[in-house]
Amino acid sequence: MALTLPRAPKAPHDAVRRPGRDDVHAVRLGRTSALALGLATLLGVVAFCWPFLVAPGRAGSGAVAPLMFGVLLLLVLAVVFAAVADGGIDAKALAMLGVLSAVEAGLRPLGAGTAGIETVFFVLVLAGRVFGPGFGFALGCTSLFASALLTGGVGPWLPYQMFGSAWVAMGAGLLPRARGKVELLMLGAYGALSAYLYGFLLNLSFWPFSLDPGSGIAYQAGLPFAELWRRYLVFDATTSLGWDTGRALTNLVLVLVTGPALLAVLRRAARRAAFRPPVEFRPPPGGRTPTP
Repeated sequence: MALTLPRAPKAPHDAVRRPGRDDVHAVRLGRTSALALGLATLLGVVAFCWPFLVAPGRAGSGAVAPLMFGVLLLLVLAVVFAAVADGGIDAKALAMLGVLSAVEAGLRPLGAGTAGIETVFFVLVLAGRVFGPGFGFALGCTSLFASALLTGGVGPWLPYQMFGSAWVAMGAGLLPRARGKVELLMLGAYGALSAYLYGFLLNLSFWPFSLDPGSGIAYQAGLPFAELWRRYLVFDATTSLGWDTGRALTNLVLVLVTGPALLAVLRRAARRAAFRPPVEFRPPPGGRTPTP
């Protein structure tokens, strides 16, 4: 007589299934937090690109920079608080955010920006990769804010730095899946590319006020967009391309050298923190219990 083993019961069809470990993020973006993040990103793009949209001296545009300073900070706070209210950040994620922000604040003075050497971005890339885009956005904001308080770098440029670094870390969380050497090379290439993009965007925040208006690469109100774009490209290439190259090389080297160890440490911390919520099961319609 054959021995028949009982089969394991099947899960209900409408069980709430959770993604695998690679899909779980420390900050789960719900509808409210995703909307706040989208609005903050949209206004951040406008804040960076306003020289191409608003002519200085017209329609009270002289107040644009101070207004952007206040509005951007409020939106950064709105993103974080919306995520908390939406259940996206728990106590463990907040603790991780505080620890990494403190680490970033301590690392930033080590580079001091000499010849473009900045030691703050490689951790943003690696942490954004492990903990996801929502956590990366928050970490970029809080890290630059904390380091500015530590180094006395608070000024109208701070919200632009916060948004630039937030986008760097968020972009790392949006990269495709990979492991091993492929992942490391991808993160190194992204760190180098994001360094150039960060510098390109940050220059927009002060370009209209940094040169003699009579210069051939200075911002001038009323010029066609094509001419303004040409002037800015020349300005960026002649004033900061070398600096951005130093930042890109720093990111590339630090990601490749420290990446294997830091990725392992961060992923181990993520597993121990258990950001993943427990699996929830809901009874099928009609209240009937599924049969084995």
